[in-house]
Amino acid sequence: MPPTAPRIAVILAGCGRNDGSEIHESVSCLIHLARRGVTYRCFAPDRPLVDTINHVTGKPEGEPRNAMVEAARISRGEISPLASLDPASFDAAVFPGGFGAAKNLCTFAFKGPDCEVDPDVSRAIRAFHEQKKPIGLCCIAPVLAARVLGRAMGGPGCQVTIGNDSGTAAAIQAMGSRNIPTPVTECAHDATNRLHTTPAYMYEATPHEVFVGIGRMIDSVVDGCRN
Repeated sequence: MPPTAPRIAVILAGCGRNDGSEIHESVSCLIHLARRGVTYRCFAPDRPLVDTINHVTGKPEGEPRNAMVEAARISRGEISPLASLDPASFDAAVFPGGFGAAKNLCTFAFKGPDCEVDPDVSRAIRAFHEQKKPIGLCCIAPVLAARVLGRAMGGPGCQVTIGNDSGTAAAIQAMGSRNIPTPVTECAHDATNRLHTTPAYMYEATPHEVFVGIGRMIDSVVDGCRN
């Protein structure tokens, strides 16, 4: 009898690089998950975005938007509130990047290493970690694991990659974790904490390079579900 396909939770934070989940990264995650034949479900916070940005001008707009409603654009409507995520029902979790990860899933965009992580995000990361299930994060999203699992918060500390951005690497160090400089097309592994991270658009990269790196991250996550 063939093994049951892993079930993966994908945590989104809106739609769009400046105020939500980065679209190229999110779609790359979903394509590579489908390529591996796994079952996935998308989740997002069911609350307003911290801010809304005009992606043409890069300037704030006054119109309030809901993070889950916006994220449903990426998931083609198949999405659930993040508060309903039960880590016991999934084999791994994946967090695409984009400023939404640093604004809506935590406050890193505003507070740096002293950021607060959304309680549902923190709960999910801690539960997947405690259950020894893989967690994949790309672009700026690795700061979520660096904060939740960092020694500054009483955790074991972890190793992630956000590429070679010195400012963010210093913030990760201040959280009690460590950045591993990694090329955009590669994936960094923290075997102890079962973290799989890739820098994506932390570099001035092409969509194809981001796609390749995320593919390696997803392969690592899916393979980790079976080990």
